[in-house]
Parts: sequence; structure tokens; C-alpha cells
Amino acid sequence: MIDLAAVEQGLALLFSSFAPWMVVVPGIVIGLIFGATPGLQISMAMAIFLPMTLYMDFVQAMLFLTAIFTGGSFGSGIPAILMNIPGTSSAIATAFDGYPMARQGKHNQALGVALASSVIGVLMGYLILFVMIQPLSFMVLKLGPAEMFAIILWGMTLIASLRGEQMLKGLMAGFVGMLVGTIGFNELGMARGTMGQTYLLDGVPVIPAMMGMFAASELFKLANKGYIVESEASRKVRIGEIFQGFKMAVTYPWVLIRGGLIGVFVGAVPGVGSSVSNLLSYVETQRRDEDPSSFGKGNPKGVVASESANSTSEAGSMATLLALGIPGGGATAVMLAAFAMHNITGGPQFIRQQTDVVYAIIFANFAQVFLLMVIGLLFIPLLANIVKVPMRYLIPSVLVLAVMGSFGLTGNMTGPATVLIFAVVGWLLRHYGYSVPAAVIGMLLGAMAEKSLLHSYQISGGDLAYVFERPVTMIILALLLVSLFGQRLVGWFRNRQRVASA
Repeated sequence: MIDLAAVEQGLALLFSSFAPWMVVVPGIVIGLIFGATPGLQISMAMAIFLPMTLYMDFVQAMLFLTAIFTGGSFGSGIPAILMNIPGTSSAIATAFDGYPMARQGKHNQALGVALASSVIGVLMGYLILFVMIQPLSFMVLKLGPAEMFAIILWGMTLIASLRGEQMLKGLMAGFVGMLVGTIGFNELGMARGTMGQTYLLDGVPVIPAMMGMFAASELFKLANKGYIVESEASRKVRIGEIFQGFKMAVTYPWVLIRGGLIGVFVGAVPGVGSSVSNLLSYVETQRRDEDPSSFGKGNPKGVVASESANSTSEAGSMATLLALGIPGGGATAVMLAAFAMHNITGGPQFIRQQTDVVYAIIFANFAQVFLLMVIGLLFIPLLANIVKVPMRYLIPSVLVLAVMGSFGLTGNMTGPATVLIFAVVGWLLRHYGYSVPAAVIGMLLGAMAEKSLLHSYQISGGDLAYVFERPVTMIILALLLVSLFGQRLVGWFRNRQRVASA
């Protein structure tokens, strides 16, 4: 399974000169800055710096891009914890418990937990990739559009179940989010949901909408507060507490392992990646916990689950890229462009012919893990000072940041208008007890679900028997039913046993 001769050649590629390592630290810093700035995506950073890789050899170029990817994976969790603004969609679940921890004055611990989970997640992901790259690529080939659609539906039901007894409200919010996500032209070139408005033909920009629903609507709630953290004593930045949080993450080994496994396998599915893996990991951790009601109120396990999954999904998406030549998301799509710029084609032939390069990339990422830990610890004390900023300065600053970031994403006033409209929508959802995360995830997955459904329809010719002939699809649908009705069935059986024994 592991080619030892290629391993030796890969190590020689890395250590024959210092040149490949010169780009790693700048890459991690760039990733941290872009990931920590709401509205600036990791893929955007990689695309901006992609032309620079023309002047590098292939291994150096891949090290530079993966360093940006690694730094951005952790960086996106920083605004999620401090301001309830996920820097990217991969850090949505980090905000669920990271921000409540910050509100309780535990921002230092939360950032330490996030850093440790990211570091361990990246390490675990590339270890799994090192051992499993060939079996993983075989498994991904088995997933067709029908399986993808089933996975998306399953993910939606899991997200809806975050609302516990209010699952119906969660499902409704998710369904509405999916409808919003399908506005505009579809794969067949048909426009739907535009209500005749030409500016909706390209669909609703999801990231500005997410900023509005998560961040701006939350700011409405905080308008009368003095600081994010009310207690002056709790606003202090303490290095000791950051290390305390770092150690705290290690005390949840099963949450880390579960998040890592979910991250690798979901990250390996093209088009799904870290946006879904962090949520699936969070939901699974909550469902298996002895005190699920503590989630969403500042439980550090929620941060561990999210950050470990979104960090390991990097390795999963790299597996798909290296083994099949298929990008798992925006970041790996940029890497595929780097492949083309260096006249290299990813896929099974690349694995067979340049196994040493694959191992070199994996080993380089092991080293990046330790550099991320050091650089992250240097950055965190600077960033944690944000809780000392009065809300009268923070609210307008965050709004300006969100508006400018959304303008940068769309290139016109559509982005800022979307932020403001969805800020109101988010406030209404919160006010009436509907799940904002479920609505946001619905928007993220809506277009993806429609695309998979259309492809399944085209392949099957509309014959429903096609679904029943695919065992993997049936297994995923069975898991979906369990997530919808499992708890109720367990409760029903327990009640029957209690009545019978009385």
C-alpha cells in the first residue's frame, strides 16, 4: 500500500535544498490573514497568489498553495469565535459554541481549542492520506450523483436536528434556505425563482447572505451592550488561558478522531468538502454527547468537532485532486490550475508516475502543522484583543468590514444589499425561533442538491428503480431516516419497556 522507494525519493525532493521551504511560512501567514478576514475566501487568496507559482518548481508551488490552505483553515475560525462571523463556510459550526464561549469571557480558551483542533486535524488528515490515498480514491469513484443527492439530504436532516424538539422548524428553515440557494439559472439554463428580476439571474450571493444572517443580525442584538464580553476581568488576553484551551482540546480524543474521520471522507467527496464536514462533525458530536443541550451555549467540544473536521477535509480534498484530478472545492480547483500551469495532469497516472511528488507534498504538510502551531500562537494574542473594543466602535467596524468584503466578492452593490436584506431575514428567524444555521446550510447546498438531482434524472431517464439498484444510496437514505426518526423510536421503545416493567 505504501511505496517505500517513493517515500525515500519524496524525502530527497524536500530536503535536497532549502528552496521548497522558503514559501511555507509566507503561505501560512497569507492563509491566516485571508481566512481571518470575513469575506475573503481561502480560494480567493490562492487565486490571487497563483501567478507567483509560475516562477517556482512544481513541488515548491504545491507547498506554497497548501500552506495558504492550511493557514486559512484555522484563520477562518478566528472571526467565528470573536465576532460570530465565520471567515468561510467551513467555520460555520465553529461559531455555534466558539462565539458563546467568547461572550462568556472564554475567548482565550476558545481560540486555543480551535488552534489545537486545527493542528491535530491537519496532522491526522495527512496521516490518513499517507496510508489511504489509493483506497480513498477508489471509494470516491463509487459515488455518483444519486449518492451525492442522498448525502446532501442527509446533511440537511442532521442540521435540522440541531433544533432538538423543534426539528420541524429546523427542516422548514433548511428547506427555505435550499429554495433561496436555487434562485437563478440552473444546469439546464432555466431561470427559476427570479420573479422577473434580472439581478437575480446569477442567484443570491451566498457568502454576503451568510454574513448578513450570522453577523449583522447578531449585531442588532448587541446594539445596547458595552462590549462583546461584559465582565472587564474576563476581557483580558492571557497566554496561559490560550495554552489551557490548547490542552483542553486534547482531552476530547474521540471528538477529534470522529471529526478527523468525517473531515477526510466528506472532504474527499467532490463539491462537498469542509463546508459540510464541519457541520456533520458538530451534529454527530452533539447527538452522541451525554448533555446535548449544552451545545450552542459554549461547549468546547463543539469547537473541537468543527475545527478538527474542517482541517482534515483539506487532506480529503487533496486525495481526490491527486488521485482523480478532480477538485473537491474552490481551493483545490486553484491547485488544479497550478497543475495545468506546470503541464501536469492529476489523476491515477499522476499517482503511478510521480508517487514521490505525492509523498513529498504529504510530508511537507506534516511540517506545516508545527509551523501553524507556532505562527498561530504568535497571532492569537494579537487577535484576542478584539474583545476589548467597545461595541460602539466594533459594530460599525464589523458592518463596514462585512459590507466591503461583500462588495469585493460581487464587484457591485449586490453584495452590500444582500448583507442588509439577509440581516433582517436573520433577525426575523432568530426572533421567531427558526434555525439560522439550517437556513444558511440550505442556501449553500441548494444548488448542489439540484445539480445532483438533475444528473441522477438524466442518467436514470426518470426511472425511480435506479435508486433502489444502488446500495450505497440506499444505505445513506437509511441513515437519513434514522437521523429523522431514530430518537423518537428509541424514546418510544423505552416508554414501552418502562410501562411493561411497571
